[in-house]
Amino acid sequence: MARSIAISHKSCLAALALCLVAAPAMAKEAPAPAADAQLPAPKLIVAISVDQFSADLFAEYREHYTGGLARLLKGAVFAAGFQSHAATETCPGHSTLMTGAHPARTGIIANTWVDLSTPRAEKKVYCVEDESKPESSTSKPYVSAVHLKVPTLGEWAKKQWPASRNVAVSTKDRAVVMMGGHQIDAAFWYDRGAYTSFVGAPLPPEVLKLNDGLKALLAKGAPAMAVPAWCAASDRAVQAGSVTVGTGRFVLDPKGKVKPADQLRISPRADAATLDLAASLLTSMKLGKGTAPDILSVSLSANDYVGHAYGTEGLEMCIQQHELDQKLGAFFAKLDASGVDYAVMLSADHGGIDLPERLREQGVPEAGRGDAALSGETLGRAIAAELGITKPLPACNPGPDVAGNIVCSDGVGGDYWISPQLTPEERAKVSEKLVARLKAHPQVEAVFTADEIAATPYPHGHPQDWSLIQRARASFDPTRSGQVYAALRRAIIAMPKAGPGYVTTHGSIWDYDRRVPMIFWRRGVKGMEQPQPVETVDIAPTLAAMIGLKVPEGAFDGRCLDVDGGPADTCR
Repeated sequence: MARSIAISHKSCLAALALCLVAAPAMAKEAPAPAADAQLPAPKLIVAISVDQFSADLFAEYREHYTGGLARLLKGAVFAAGFQSHAATETCPGHSTLMTGAHPARTGIIANTWVDLSTPRAEKKVYCVEDESKPESSTSKPYVSAVHLKVPTLGEWAKKQWPASRNVAVSTKDRAVVMMGGHQIDAAFWYDRGAYTSFVGAPLPPEVLKLNDGLKALLAKGAPAMAVPAWCAASDRAVQAGSVTVGTGRFVLDPKGKVKPADQLRISPRADAATLDLAASLLTSMKLGKGTAPDILSVSLSANDYVGHAYGTEGLEMCIQQHELDQKLGAFFAKLDASGVDYAVMLSADHGGIDLPERLREQGVPEAGRGDAALSGETLGRAIAAELGITKPLPACNPGPDVAGNIVCSDGVGGDYWISPQLTPEERAKVSEKLVARLKAHPQVEAVFTADEIAATPYPHGHPQDWSLIQRARASFDPTRSGQVYAALRRAIIAMPKAGPGYVTTHGSIWDYDRRVPMIFWRRGVKGMEQPQPVETVDIAPTLAAMIGLKVPEGAFDGRCLDVDGGPADTCR
């Protein structure tokens, strides 16, 4: 069976608090074999996702990288990769990385969607929960891959090579499940101050040791992180509602207003812990040293949490980029020391955009926050009053407001679901009114019905040239998507108000959320950089070719990329 694994520094576990605060020195990179050498298939694939790592962020900071990201820049760099679809969120984006399929085929259309037919009171469904379990909710899910409709690379590898293992590690459960899939040999994610796994799965000693270190760190706290000299220009306060951002240094204060477990999660220390765990699994599971290739998936979530909490342009993101680069460098040094022949792929689940208050200061006057009046519940009540629909209907979600509604959404813009308890004639009238109201709103760029999206041919060709409805088509699943889809205008973020820990978001149909870097690195392979607009669905077929994995024709939406840059042909 093929392995998908997450790695950590075993040596750092003995002094976890120190390891999470200061990056260890990088080991010197081992010499590469001759440039014209024919390389055998690597024994370990390390697939890394940096959450909310936009192509814009990569371009802005790449000149400052000196650690792990600097090493990867010597590989095959596709700076203009695309998460081609419209649903640029964590779960859909991660579902493309190791399946080679768009969300329309993975079935993962969003982080959460609305299922008005579900018997439970809560109608929203989390992408990696098994909502049939009575104890499951979107806030405390029974974590499962039940909603993922296609296999991952690790699962395909396990089918071809039963000795192969599939391991995944992240701060987020949805990243672990989407990269690992249904058959994961080891899966761990961060939850309320400790790493955990699937229900009933025992935690191995290395996870228990890491959790002990985290507990001690959260109780003791940690000082502000060092500020690289080149971050000085980013040190400027910006007001977003009641929140001030732009000057934070990630002090870990056990007595702070925010719980210490959340302080750690929304900081570079989260990535350090995830990489430490991944490295310890590399050692304990002897990844890359078996008879079959292994796949280790590591999703680093701090970039996303920092982006949401502070934006993409402040001092906080500058420190995060520096720490990410250095921690990756230390992680790769551990891989080098293991003696394993490994290859690295690094990409992202989606991009991102800065908070509109700072964007307006920087000359983007159209930047703004989505109007709360665009929520499905608000629109639905107005349409029900207009059409005279008074029949009692269940609420979209349980809560103090139990009044019935005919339209549900998961925020403003995106998918809208119309109550199936209406008659077909009523549903048609509601759809017509909903489309008209959305199109008339000045913050809405385009509106499509499910029938219009379904009738659109599956998109092909360069993703930068796709129309808006083609982008929506790549995210459309008729069994889960809404009956109406609305795309907000460029630079309008789907967040009516800023609050602590959440000042901006992603998820739009625009390229600042779609464009991500895609990098492949392996010792002995000549580096190259190509501007062609490749897709994240090209990653899985490329890695499959690299390890000699055979999959059925049509298993991937993407194509194999020749990333060797030399005499060896990846896509042979």
